[in-house]
Amino acid sequence: MNDTPGWTSPGSAPSDGQDGSGVPRPSTPGDVNGSAPQWSKDQPPAGQWSPPTAPVPGQAPGPQPGPGWGGPPPQGYGNWGRPPAAKPGVIPLRPLGMGEILDGAVSTMRTYWRTVLPITVTVAVVSQIADILVQRFLMPTPPKLNPDPTPEEALAQLGDSLQTSLVASIPAILILIMATLVSAALLTVVISRAVLGRPVSLGAAWQEARPRLPRLVGLTLLLPLMSAGIMLVALLPGLLVGSAAGGALVGLGALGGLLVVIWLMVRFSLASPALMLERQGIVPSLKRSAKLVQGAWWRIFGITLLTQLILLFVAVIITLPFAIIAIAVDGDGFSGLLSGSTPEFGWSFLIITGIGGVIANAITYPISAGVTVLLYIDQRIRREALDLELARAAGVPGYGPAPDDPAAGS
Repeated sequence: MNDTPGWTSPGSAPSDGQDGSGVPRPSTPGDVNGSAPQWSKDQPPAGQWSPPTAPVPGQAPGPQPGPGWGGPPPQGYGNWGRPPAAKPGVIPLRPLGMGEILDGAVSTMRTYWRTVLPITVTVAVVSQIADILVQRFLMPTPPKLNPDPTPEEALAQLGDSLQTSLVASIPAILILIMATLVSAALLTVVISRAVLGRPVSLGAAWQEARPRLPRLVGLTLLLPLMSAGIMLVALLPGLLVGSAAGGALVGLGALGGLLVVIWLMVRFSLASPALMLERQGIVPSLKRSAKLVQGAWWRIFGITLLTQLILLFVAVIITLPFAIIAIAVDGDGFSGLLSGSTPEFGWSFLIITGIGGVIANAITYPISAGVTVLLYIDQRIRREALDLELARAAGVPGYGPAPDDPAAGS
């Protein structure tokens, strides 16, 4: 047994260029001496096959097939009469569809809510308080724009707006990164146990995740820095050229840089669970993610994009009533918006919208983390037969003895 949570070693997996012949399979009956079955020398004569014909009058009909011959498989069996995949936890141990991945993430939150909710609510409250303080005291004043600028002034205004937006978004991005980091680290441990059908307490999840937090911080900070560097390189030629041609180059550079960032983020999207569950470093985790995503980029991109759209829709439904109440309570309310002026919102607005944000984040954080971890498990099932090792770790009959503590390794 390796040091991963009861799962196959990535070094000897079929995705590393091997045929997977060493991957354990469910036990099957065989001869005692392990050799091929030996047939007797005295064999009956070969039967003569003839096509079926109508029964001869006065002759008894031949033996008929037993019940169920040629009919549907018994209840509880899948196609071709095979038994269904084992499901010791929140997902069946086989390659997963998108609906099963989303259902597994939701089932984890619903089944282990006593562990999941304290994590997500605590992280959401801390992040919202920090975000409120940033908006109240650190948010820069938006620049005044000329309604009828010349091309040079329009380019300068574009640069000022981008700079102000970047400065304003940095604190919020850092807060979001830290909140996502802590919740993802703890929820990864919870979900990895939920797959085996084994609950985990909040203290045990923290004890399991804490040694890997420094590396996870490095990985989490590296990815946005990499994205910012790519966008800077893509925008730099247009910013240096200036004039109208420079504005066109800025637009093309922003589009090209965004496509590269999206490609890289999907390629490295499984690095976090690889780091947590395989106890790897930052660079090996990035390489591991790239290897697992290879050949499945569009599938992972589609599942991730649809998940984020669903979570965005859920967050809007939750936060919109709080935003309406906050606008009605604070300042001039709706009259300020209808008059066309920019209303000044105070503490009441920030606190009410912050409550809505806490509720939304407490629901969306575990689902987002669950989809990422289950995508990682699904890719390893497809490439490395991880379902067999998970079945053994969960104690499913026919897969060999289960380790004493698969989540801690042995």
